[in-house]
Amino acid sequence: MKFLTAAGAAFGMLLAAASVAAAPSTPDLAKLWEMVQRQQAEIADLERRLAAAEATSASTRRSVTVTEERLDAATDYMEDVGTRVATSSRTATHVGGYGELHYNDLDADDSARDLDQIDFHRFVMYLSHEFDDRIRFFSEWELEHSFLQDTDDGSSVGEVEIEQAFLEMDLDENHLARAGLFLIPVGIINPTHEPPTFYGVERNDVENVIIPTTWWEGGAGVAGRYANGFSWELAAHSGLAIPTTGDDAFRVRSGRQKVAEASAADLAYTAQLRYAGIPGVELAATYQFQHDASQDSGDGLDEAQLFSAHGVLTRGPFTLKALWAEWQLDGDAVEAADADEQTGWYVEPSYRLAFGDHGLGFYGRVEDVRGGRTQDRFEQWELGLNYWPHERVVLKFDYRDREHDLDQESGRDFKGVDLGVGYQF
Repeated sequence: MKFLTAAGAAFGMLLAAASVAAAPSTPDLAKLWEMVQRQQAEIADLERRLAAAEATSASTRRSVTVTEERLDAATDYMEDVGTRVATSSRTATHVGGYGELHYNDLDADDSARDLDQIDFHRFVMYLSHEFDDRIRFFSEWELEHSFLQDTDDGSSVGEVEIEQAFLEMDLDENHLARAGLFLIPVGIINPTHEPPTFYGVERNDVENVIIPTTWWEGGAGVAGRYANGFSWELAAHSGLAIPTTGDDAFRVRSGRQKVAEASAADLAYTAQLRYAGIPGVELAATYQFQHDASQDSGDGLDEAQLFSAHGVLTRGPFTLKALWAEWQLDGDAVEAADADEQTGWYVEPSYRLAFGDHGLGFYGRVEDVRGGRTQDRFEQWELGLNYWPHERVVLKFDYRDREHDLDQESGRDFKGVDLGVGYQF
């Protein structure tokens, strides 16, 4: 069946959340030490007066006792301050993570393409550190499919990846800079992809085929965030190296270099503008340019441009997501392969009910994907639900129905169910 032909300009949002803990104010240790020295001098003076006097009055003895108690209290307080300062330094380093287990039972028109498997898809750990109020470090380490194993055809099952490892520094109240390995600011899932934050066991296909989530690069960038709800990001970073031959020719996802001895012959540049100044509404648009998307001149693939817009409208328990993305690739070879325009969109309404600390959400999604390969050109709809026994723990169920455009790929058409469990901390 055929669905809507185009999403138009999408509503937008970037679902991203972060928590910031304020450190307790540190007492003035110099003043405390000055007070202790004065009290020690006072005790010494009183002791000299006691030694010189033939008879010491009871009131003088009481003064000495009170002063000694003050000194003990000040010493205890300084020790407590030192303990809290050391503790604060330790808690500047934070550990977190997420993971997800998937079960897929898909029946394809070509039974050889049926899928019936269970997979611990991702195990991820975060490590971050705050050097001071201005400079921070963040990293993300991921193991996919439980372990690494070489197969008979020379490929591998499983991957170990560093998806983020960057330093970030505040330039002033509204601007910051970052450098290192970071996620590209595009789409909804790429910046925020923890399982409890999205519907569906598998991530949507537009943000897989067209936007190659999870997508990270190495480079540097600047960003601005303002009280009126506007924010922007600019970055210069390593680019894609899209293959031009073989089974993955002109497949954007296969062009990710993952910053592993990545070719830097041609850098890429990304800009994003985002607005979240109205409660329940967020809009975002991203543009990326790369002069040579294959990192190899003369192979028939030249410059690449990515345009993307996305958003979310939330009203009470109801949410509507929409996203559109398109690649425009130049070059004789990519045009001859009819892969010079690769585009996709999806629309996803959902409704979430709250029961105290628990939540139950229902959703539907319609997708249209037009990738570089014929097997990446299809329409899909799905229905499902998420159950949150805790806001950071989720159980998922969905039903999917996919139909490809061309008869030669009809054997890949499928219907089936997915089950999943995910968490983040």
